[in-house]
Amino acid sequence: MIQISMTVEQFLEQRGEMPEGGQWAELIAGVPVFLEPPDVDHGTVVLNLSKALAGYFHSQPSGYAAFDLGLHLARQPDTVLFPAISLFQGGPRFAETDNEVAASIPEVVVDIHSTPDRREKARERVAQILAYGVQSVWGGDPRQQRVRIETRTADGITIRELSASEIIDEIPGCPGLRIAAEALFVVPEWSR
Repeated sequence: MIQISMTVEQFLEQRGEMPEGGQWAELIAGVPVFLEPPDVDHGTVVLNLSKALAGYFHSQPSGYAAFDLGLHLARQPDTVLFPAISLFQGGPRFAETDNEVAASIPEVVVDIHSTPDRREKARERVAQILAYGVQSVWGGDPRQQRVRIETRTADGITIRELSASEIIDEIPGCPGLRIAAEALFVVPEWSR
C-alpha cells in the first residue's frame, strides 16, 4: 500500500479520529506514528515538574509552561512532535497554551522517556528539537531516575547527565530555578 504524506494541517484535522483520539500520535516525515501510552511514572514526572514550575513562574514577571504542545519541526514532509512540557519566556504569558502546535519556539523542552519506544527514539527526538531552535532539552527517564540535559551553546551542544541526587540548574530563560532531580521521580503521598 502506498502511504500518502500528510501535512500538519491534515494531521491535526484527522488526529481526533485516530486511535485513542490521537492523544499519543505524532507526525514523522508526513506519516502518523503512534506512541505507546505513557505509564504512571511519566505522569509522576509531569506532576512533580508542573508543581516546581508553577511555583517558579508564579514569582516571575514572565514565562510559563505548556503541556503536550506540538512542535512543528520540519516541513515538506511535515514533522510534529508532542513533548511533555515546553517552557516559554517571550511573548504574552500563556500565549501558546490553547494552541495545538506552537507558534513560537520554546526555550526549554522536557521529553519524558517513559516507554520503550520513547527511550529508543530519545536521541533522535532531542537532536530534532535542538535543530528546531530550542535552547535546552531535558530527557527524563523515570525507570533509571536520570535526567539528560542537552543545551545549545556557542561551542555546540553541552550534555549533562544527572542522577537523582543532583540539582537541575542553569536553565536557559529561567534564572534562579533549581530543581532536585530526585524530586521529579517521587511518587506523591496521596497516590501510594
